[in-house]
Amino acid sequence: MKNYAVIYWSGTGNTEIMAKSVFKGIKELNSEVEIYNVSEITVEDAKKFSHIAFGCPSMGAEVLEETEFDPFFTKLESNLSGIKVALFGSYGWGDGEWMRDWETRTENAGAQLFEEGLILGDKPTSEGEDECYQFGKKFAAF
Repeated sequence: MKNYAVIYWSGTGNTEIMAKSVFKGIKELNSEVEIYNVSEITVEDAKKFSHIAFGCPSMGAEVLEETEFDPFFTKLESNLSGIKVALFGSYGWGDGEWMRDWETRTENAGAQLFEEGLILGDKPTSEGEDECYQFGKKFAAF
């Protein structure tokens, strides 16, 4: 059975906006979807999903958020084999290195990575929100 989770961390609200749009896109094609701030879900609960869309912005020197999101992802990483995973996040500087590194980590964990990670600069515009929505719809069909 396909069941989906959108799990995200957001400091300024930008990635939260993205997460809600990805969630809406998935929900249009699959009602078995839940959305969580990373602080609202355990690793054990996350392991129950067949499809997970993770959202985290670029922080510091282009890394995942280090106090909540990265520790959660690191604990879950060894359980991602065979899980279908989509990645998304916002950034305000750099060239997307954090996303490329995250994609590599995800693939090395044995997950089935959906497309390239979706990255948007700063606060999503209405066009950016639609891009996230379409990303979610495509992920729902993956």
